[in-house]
Amino acid sequence: MDFATVFGFIFGVGVVIAAIGSGGDYDLFINIPGLLIVLGGTFASTMIKFPFNALFVSMPIGLRLALTNTNYNSVDFITDSMEYSKEARGSSRGLLALEAHIPKVKHLFFAKGLQLVVDGGEEDYIREMLKQEMDQAILRQTLAYKVFFSIGESAPAFGMFGTLVGLIQMLSSLDDPTKVGAGLAVALLTTLYGVLISYLFAMPIAEKLDQKAESDMENRKLIMECIILIRQKKNPTLMYDFLESYLPESVRGSVQEKAGGDGENQDASNTAGSEEQPAE
Repeated sequence: MDFATVFGFIFGVGVVIAAIGSGGDYDLFINIPGLLIVLGGTFASTMIKFPFNALFVSMPIGLRLALTNTNYNSVDFITDSMEYSKEARGSSRGLLALEAHIPKVKHLFFAKGLQLVVDGGEEDYIREMLKQEMDQAILRQTLAYKVFFSIGESAPAFGMFGTLVGLIQMLSSLDDPTKVGAGLAVALLTTLYGVLISYLFAMPIAEKLDQKAESDMENRKLIMECIILIRQKKNPTLMYDFLESYLPESVRGSVQEKAGGDGENQDASNTAGSEEQPAE
């Protein structure tokens, strides 16, 4: 679970509730007609902008992505890939030796890439399949971002629309003081509802989805390169040299030590194998 998203939302709602409670009765801030104007108008506007099926598929996807934390990082992908390549180089079964690792891989995109390698796919075919998978995943995430961004744009606008409705009701009832308060309540509360829906819910989720989509795309690009290098059974040291640009500078040293050790061990193993071969 993404605790930053959950904690931020709960904290924001708590601050709003505390601010309302410290200044008066909660009932003063409940206005059903105003809430219906904002929610109904925002929902209608969003449905007009997007296909019906896409709307109801993208919203659950967006909420799930915003509330979950995958904890994937580039260091794990690179170190795991180096181990897989080392195993494939040293095993008599070659790439088939990696089949046992596929069920243990948590990232589905990485697991699919390994499966394509084990199945004996050519490099161009593997790259094309993974690129298509990546494009479709990013497309779904982008659509979810657009839906929540649209909600964030529309809610304040319909809050302002409710304000105009309330003002019209108030001005048309100046001869009856008992109706002035109801119109003024609609005028002010609809703006409040629109702002809260937009800036406490929709816009933060849209921004979180945009950041996660960008991070996911970078991870998938890295995975694609890792899979191709595994397919080539690249030496771990050379693999690290190729993938180093994906790592933050602060962690490059520790991973480089691992890559260097693996490379030296693999080279020694290869040398020993070449010396023993004539004796056979």
